[in-house]
Amino acid sequence: MSANSISKSIIYREPVTVDKSLSNLPLLLQRIFATRGIQKLEELDLHLSQLSPPTTLFGIESIVELLIESIETAAKIIIVADYDADGATACAIAMRGLTLLGAKNLDFMVPNRFEHDYGLTPELVLLIKKTFPAVAVIITVDNGISSVEGVEMANQLGIKVGITDHHAPPSQLPAATAIVNPKLINNTHKLSHLAGCGVMFYVLWAIRHSLINIGRFSADSAPNLAVLLDYVALGTIADVVVLDQTNRILVQQGLARIRAGQAHYGIQALIQLAAREMRQLTSSDLGFSIAPRLNAAGRMSDMSLGIRCLLADDITTALALAQQLEQFNQQRKTCEAQMKQQAIRLIDHIERIDTHPLLSGICLYDKEWHSGIIGILAARLKERCQRPVIAFAAAKGEEIRGSARSIQGIHIRDVLSEIATAYPKLLKQFGGHAMAGGLTLKLSDLPSFTLIFNQIIHDKLMTLDPVQTIVCDGQLSSTELIIDTAHLIKYASVWGHGFPEPLFHNTFSVIQCRILAQQHVKWVLKLTNTSVLIDAIAFFVDQPNNWLTVSTIEAIYRLDINYYRGQNQLQLQLIHFFAVTH
Repeated sequence: MSANSISKSIIYREPVTVDKSLSNLPLLLQRIFATRGIQKLEELDLHLSQLSPPTTLFGIESIVELLIESIETAAKIIIVADYDADGATACAIAMRGLTLLGAKNLDFMVPNRFEHDYGLTPELVLLIKKTFPAVAVIITVDNGISSVEGVEMANQLGIKVGITDHHAPPSQLPAATAIVNPKLINNTHKLSHLAGCGVMFYVLWAIRHSLINIGRFSADSAPNLAVLLDYVALGTIADVVVLDQTNRILVQQGLARIRAGQAHYGIQALIQLAAREMRQLTSSDLGFSIAPRLNAAGRMSDMSLGIRCLLADDITTALALAQQLEQFNQQRKTCEAQMKQQAIRLIDHIERIDTHPLLSGICLYDKEWHSGIIGILAARLKERCQRPVIAFAAAKGEEIRGSARSIQGIHIRDVLSEIATAYPKLLKQFGGHAMAGGLTLKLSDLPSFTLIFNQIIHDKLMTLDPVQTIVCDGQLSSTELIIDTAHLIKYASVWGHGFPEPLFHNTFSVIQCRILAQQHVKWVLKLTNTSVLIDAIAFFVDQPNNWLTVSTIEAIYRLDINYYRGQNQLQLQLIHFFAVTH
């Protein structure tokens, strides 16, 4: 009935033995934390003192040496950012942090999605040299690990390059002066899941430590780098990295600063325009309300606007820049809706999508599609079809650029690597992670690529369990479905990728149902066999009018709190749901 409908098996997280150190927690939290691998109470300690020291980050000594020398000689340093929220926050961290540590000759440049390829390309290096003739050092943030040719160009021009990145390294590393990337460390290392902004924060921490050791600062007079943690929290959540204890600490401490009114003006402005309450901000707010507004700059225009917002020195300037980001975000929503409608019409022409071997993976292209939106489009279609999807848009000349999103069990970067190995002339560029990737190829090669991609996905789907599962934390009783439980869970920890916010499963009678903004569904529900009435909402529902006549639903939901006109009320956010027929 809906893209949100459940067509999968529902599994409750297995109960596990709870460590005695957790026994003072409420029983519900004991169960939730235990099923997320928490074995001792200290694993829930999110104070900065629990962070691994920066000396444990492989390669950090070289970049510390490079940047201290650059600071002391007033060498011209250019920060090269990526055009997403992680890259923007990492750039802001570098600009603010290096300034605090004494840098006085500092600027940044971010590639334009529509004019430049990803990362530090030779063309971008030449542009930097033209724009900043005195450039002596380039520091990449959230990119650079694959920029072999760009670093080679910088070396030829006598520009030193320090790379800070967190993406998977290629077989050939750039010949940079320094490289810091936690992916070069064993994946079990405590810092292996840092986002790009987290890597840059650690570099600054290491520089501060070294400057104290050589007497440039005393321990008391050294800059307090904790002022940068609101940036780190936003970038970490926006990039959907694994929230291990290290990242939960960084996010929790950043949220604490935001809730205390100590966020930078740019983040304050974004929160204000998102109509969120700063004192009660959560990681979910960062991911679903704040990050999209920042990302809109890189998707629709130029991320330098977003970086300037983050770096604003007063609230008036920050609000003016944030308003421009808001306008871009509205344009993004409109463009996304139009592209989604076009894509659905294309998919509707595909017959037997679940059985035909050439339709196991989906490739779609329209010459009018916006290249900044294709990633979101691919994600929406992946959820609708439960198949890996690649959406393509026009790029330079005869090339097209694709953004891929995958399903559990199919590593999309490995699929692209497999294609590149078997057909070495097909892909111009590719990269990514397990669930998301990007690629560039010639438009004329799209038919061949589509056949190859679909066949590989078909073969991989044959090895997967055809019944995909939704894992949740069981049912809640009528005594647990209260606002106090929502408060308890909301602030018990930092929730996100790898440390999922609790989801629950119950059956409800529908008392009232209405449509909001033509795409969201708002309910008043009654817990089955009780008199308990609860508000609920589901966002971005396909064919929402179909739910107006449903009398009973089964739902997977998370507990939320609706703050409206000074009133706090329990609200369920439905993640998956389907009609119950009697």
